[in-house]
Amino acid sequence: MKFYDVNGAPSPRRVRIVLVEKGIEYETVPVDTPNKAHLEADFLTLNPWATVPVLQLDDGTCISEAIACCRYLEEAYPEPPLFGKNSKEKGIISMWEHRMEWDGFLAVAEYLRNTIERMRGRGLTGVVNFDQIPALAERGKKRVAHFHNLLDERLGHSEYMAGDYYTIADITAQVSLDFASRAGLKCPEDKKNILRWYNLVNSRPSAAA
Repeated sequence: MKFYDVNGAPSPRRVRIVLVEKGIEYETVPVDTPNKAHLEADFLTLNPWATVPVLQLDDGTCISEAIACCRYLEEAYPEPPLFGKNSKEKGIISMWEHRMEWDGFLAVAEYLRNTIERMRGRGLTGVVNFDQIPALAERGKKRVAHFHNLLDERLGHSEYMAGDYYTIADITAQVSLDFASRAGLKCPEDKKNILRWYNLVNSRPSAAA
């Protein structure tokens, strides 16, 4: 199995964490996105949406989109379970994972892609160029503040995002929190529930992925 990756990018990091948690061996193929390798024909044959990560299976099948990659890995390597052990857990975990992506990950991306110079003309991922919109950057910043409030409130009632053990919902929240911090939108120091949880998840070996 090959994993097309960009070191430091948040989307592939979600998959790397799952790979480490499950102890899966794989081959890393770096993608030089600063030099637009993801927009070249060879890469587009793997993923026509021109995004990382991509999992290429031994039979040549390619799976893109981080959560789809994680879902494949869960089905192919079910231990330890990261998406739930029964129908109720799976529903709850999927609910919280989606909220962490929508309110956290995508909010940071909205802020970042409409702010930084090197993404000028690249307001959205993919093969089509879109101009940056400053108003979206401001909205993204407000959304991240809401994400911090949501995360802290939830973690005041639950040890982990979706219950009493580490799941894909924690992974998305963890990556989103780090993504926001690197974008200059650090979590406020008064969010004690986030701090408690972050120390817990960050002590796992997979946090270094």
